[in-house]
Parts: sequence; C-alpha cells; structure tokens
Amino acid sequence: MDLFEKIGAQLGLGKLTAPPAALSGGYMHKMYSLKTETGKYAIKLLNPYIMKRDTAMENFRQAERLEAKLESRGLPILPALIFEGKKMQETDGQYYYLFEFFGGKALQNSEIEIRHCEKMGRTLAGIHEIERRREKVQIDEIHGNWADYMEKLPGQNHELWELMGENLELVLKCEEKGNAALGRLPEEVTICHNDMDSKNVLWIGEEFRIIDLECLSWESPYLELYDLALNWAGYEDCAIDPGKLKSLVQAYSGGGGRLPEDWECLYEAELVAKLDWLEFNLKRTLGLEGGEDDKQLGASMVKWALRHLRYYVEKKDEILNGVV
Repeated sequence: MDLFEKIGAQLGLGKLTAPPAALSGGYMHKMYSLKTETGKYAIKLLNPYIMKRDTAMENFRQAERLEAKLESRGLPILPALIFEGKKMQETDGQYYYLFEFFGGKALQNSEIEIRHCEKMGRTLAGIHEIERRREKVQIDEIHGNWADYMEKLPGQNHELWELMGENLELVLKCEEKGNAALGRLPEEVTICHNDMDSKNVLWIGEEFRIIDLECLSWESPYLELYDLALNWAGYEDCAIDPGKLKSLVQAYSGGGGRLPEDWECLYEAELVAKLDWLEFNLKRTLGLEGGEDDKQLGASMVKWALRHLRYYVEKKDEILNGVV
C-alpha cells in the first residue's frame, strides 16, 4: 500500500478513485489532489528537511492557532481539515495537511488587475486588524557567509560563481542597509500571512481563497503590506506597475489598515528577506540544505534572487513614489 492509500485509510477518506495528481505550489512543500470515495481533496506533504528544524513544530502549531482566528472572522481562507482534533497529520513519518479541494486557479501576473489588488488590500487589512500588539519585531539580521559560498561554488556551479562574483558588492551593501533598517521598524506586530502573493490566492471568478496558511505568525504589518503591494504590482516579473502598487495600499487604508510613516525604512528592511532567500538557495545549491533533488531548484532560485535584487535597487525611487 503506497503513502496516499495509507492516508486515505487512516483518515477514513475511502479508497482512491484516481491516481494522485501533482498541483502547482510553492518551493518548500509538495501539493497533490486526491480523489477518493468520499470526495476530492488537496494534500500538502510538508518538506521533511523543514520538519527537522528545532522550531518547525511550534511554528506550525502557532500558525494553526492563528488560522482558527482568521476562520472565526469569516475571512476568505482555505483552512486545513481536522481529524481527531488535529490539523497536522502524520503517516509513515510524513507530515501533511489535508484540505477540501477548491477548484480555483492562481492568477498569472499578466492577469492581475486593479480590482484584484484592491481586494487583497482590503483583505490584508481585515487580517491585520484582528489584533495588534506593541512588540519589537523579531527579525534576525542577516550575516551571510558569502565568502564561504564563493569558495565552494566553483566546484558545484561555475556559472553561479561568476554571477555571485558580479553581484557580491551589491549583496554586501544591501546586507548593511537592510540590517540597519531593522532597528528602525515600528514596535508593532499583528497576525500576518507572510506569503500572500498571487500564487497563494486561488480564484473562481471574483471569489477567492487564500492558501498556504502554515506561514501565519506575529510579524510587522507594515512590512507585510509593503511586500504584498510589491508582489501584486508586478515585482515577480520585474515589471512593477505603480498604479497597482498605489491601489493596494489605498484599499488597505480604506479597509481600516494603518499606513506606515517611514516607507524608506520598509524598503531597506525588505532587503533582509531578499538576501535570506538568496542565502537559503545558495545552501540548497551547495547541498548544505535539503537533498540532491533540491540542488537544481536552488540554482535557478539563486539566479532569480540576484536578478530581482538588482531590479529592486534600480527601481527604488519608482517604488517609493508608488506607495506614498
């Protein structure tokens, strides 16, 4: 009996009526659709390397508690199903979440319109206004071991070694600016999704559901607003539309969200997240994080991260003019 058949039996879903089908998803976990005698579901197999981290289980538990708060407010989310009082399940050492299947699709960046940005702005305000706390934002400074990665890269991927060499000065400057900005962030946290970009919102016409709720935690609402506006305005394609940027921010404010006073601080603090993603994928490329099958994806994401970092720096004025 394979894993999916065991899951069906363990959770009382009945026998599978069709082979599991892979679904497009994020870069951390694997998603499949399951058709069984009792219905159609989506299942998220949690990355085993992520689950080995000391903080992983408590982070997931916290996200589940926050998910319940969003669900109680009637926000448009796709929550994990509960079996025997638990959301997270485990079969043969594989941890996973099961969901009712929602047949929507994520919008391609070319399909995103002003009305979508406005809906995201209002929805994000609804999430942030559930509860606010006066606390220091807990974001670790980044101090990448860039010299060590440069030393190891030639033996693994000469193309990336050259690319990193061309961008190393930029990386170091961004690291300095980003770390300095963290200390200037307002001491305020709210419930944040942390990854509510277009790939994690499924649409059927004007109806939508937000997925990937295991990222929920207490974070800076201002950083999340800023990051979300960038993503829905075209940052992923290195083609930011100032109109979309402004519409999301204005809708957030109109929905009761509080706007930041210092957008430039957010611009610079965001550099830490961008460098953190770069470093994570350098580790994957070098086999320091994940398995053999992660190396190729890691290498492609290193290229992506460097291209977007350069674009982000070049478009600073356009971005700041768009959000204010």
